[in-house]
Amino acid sequence: MPTTVWLLPPVAVLALVFMYPLALVVQESLSPGAYSDVFGSQAFRDALATTVWLAVGATVGCLVLGFVLALIIAFVPFPGGKAVAKFIDVFLSFPSFLITLALLFVYGTVGMANGLWTDVTGAAEGPFHFLTTPWGVLLAEITYFTPFVMRPLLAAFSQLDTAQLEVASSLGARPARIVRRVILPEALPALASGGSLVLVMCLNEFGIVLFTGAKGVTTLPMLVYGKAILESDYPAACVVAVVNIAISVGLYSLYRMVSRRVGA
Repeated sequence: MPTTVWLLPPVAVLALVFMYPLALVVQESLSPGAYSDVFGSQAFRDALATTVWLAVGATVGCLVLGFVLALIIAFVPFPGGKAVAKFIDVFLSFPSFLITLALLFVYGTVGMANGLWTDVTGAAEGPFHFLTTPWGVLLAEITYFTPFVMRPLLAAFSQLDTAQLEVASSLGARPARIVRRVILPEALPALASGGSLVLVMCLNEFGIVLFTGAKGVTTLPMLVYGKAILESDYPAACVVAVVNIAISVGLYSLYRMVSRRVGA
């Protein structure tokens, strides 16, 4: 039996489950005037700008925080270090809304921080209301996506030749110089790979924005939800979805190219 025959069932399933619905979305987006109406709307431009700056800001925050935390776990001996490293793997399986829910328990309007403030000061309400702002969304995304940067970094650090660190230290190099001249160059491929992946995921994040209750924060996925579910404007929703898919596929292609170059 030819090998191509065995490819037919999975290709047929893929076409039915994925390609056909995607083709329907693209077809619906081609409704007369749909693209011009969406591209000409201020809501779309605002959502695109919000999506980009949140994704870029969260990626930068994850890179900085992930690098620092991975350095501590990999090179600073402390009790439970191996357990923390293993927990990072488990954390990757958590749904994004779970982290957002935890932040709401701590910093929400009726969360622990505001409750403690009102108990101590007797004020009518606490001062922490940032979770319903873009900064709250940014904090939640950095909290959730940082382990996606730490994981490849920890793998890269585990393969680092410790003799280089010992030689640099014996020559009088300070820790900051060792990090800058020895560790950071070795970490750049992992940083590029992890940062690319985080950027793609942040562009498509829906649950975090929804669960923070940030009504003034509209990203492209939230705009798709609003147009399709709340307004029943399916052509506009499909246009936004196609734009979001195009951006995501482009960035994912960049991520795969970076991953192949660094051997990830």
